[in-house]
Amino acid sequence: MKIIKTLAAVAALGIAAMTLPAQAGEGLVGVLMPTKTSQRWINDGDAVKSQLEALGYTVDLQYAQDDIPNQLSQLENEITKGPKALIIASIDGTTMSDALQKAADAGVVVVAYDRLIKKTANVDYYTTFDNFGVGVIQAKSLLKGLGYPEKKGPFNVELFGGSPDDNNAFFFYNGAMSVLQPLIDDKTLVVKSGQMGMDKVGTLRWLAATAQARMDNLLSANYSDGSRVDGVLSPYDGLSRGIIASLRAVGYGTADQPWPVVTGQDAETASVKAIIAGEQYSTVFKDTRELAKATVELVDKVLSGGKPDGLDTTTYNNDVKVVPSILLTPYEVDKSNYQALVVDSGYIKADELK
Repeated sequence: MKIIKTLAAVAALGIAAMTLPAQAGEGLVGVLMPTKTSQRWINDGDAVKSQLEALGYTVDLQYAQDDIPNQLSQLENEITKGPKALIIASIDGTTMSDALQKAADAGVVVVAYDRLIKKTANVDYYTTFDNFGVGVIQAKSLLKGLGYPEKKGPFNVELFGGSPDDNNAFFFYNGAMSVLQPLIDDKTLVVKSGQMGMDKVGTLRWLAATAQARMDNLLSANYSDGSRVDGVLSPYDGLSRGIIASLRAVGYGTADQPWPVVTGQDAETASVKAIIAGEQYSTVFKDTRELAKATVELVDKVLSGGKPDGLDTTTYNNDVKVVPSILLTPYEVDKSNYQALVVDSGYIKADELK
């Protein structure tokens, strides 16, 4: 009987051990980022990695260079390494269902980072900014730059959207159009090209060259009669720089042909320099350090057996379920406040803007 009781006690201890959560700072965390062609993803990857490592986790950081099969291969390889958690900024959030089923079967915690992973039940959390709010900020900044409502218009504007395979692009566009559409309807804003809707204005892979080529076409097809582009809604700084290059090539940026109002997003160093120079009007600052911090705190709490609080449980439906989300606040940056928001905060060093 003593032997039986001893075996039972050992078995009970074994079961308890299997059900205990991992201790904080233990285990591997895989971090998959989409590309190094954008400064912001380099910043994100570095911030997440350093903050996880400071807690004692082992981190495997991978960049897919905007190649969907490459990212899927990285994801599948990562799962075989036995991570406790995966933090994924997806290139195409609709392509990961099979791999994430394997992650779920292995008990891996999956966090979608800034880009929602869609069409799967096997994403546990989503950390991002208020992306609809980003679009609202961009639209209001465009109007402010145009001088509306003091100036009544009409203003000629053109619209650009982000990559159609990135769920965030639709939130940015819809947020902007919630502000701009009434003014388009009443002719305060005139889209001379007639190109509206993400099927017309989307920019695959967020590529600056694609935006520049499209802006070239818009200018030649719609503005060769001498009319002026007054503003361009751009959802991302890389696209903004491509758009500005196109505008420069046809004579904008001179005393006779001042720059249109061009918006942006991500407060990339090159675009903040363009704002200082008067080429780009504004950008949207999303502090990737704060997003990284929120994501790392979430992962650490879950892996330590805690339950995250303060999650948004209504906004982000990935076509299978509403994914519990952390939503951070974005901020408009223009020539009047870039010093306080991005330099004094340490996000960009002053020397980098010279």
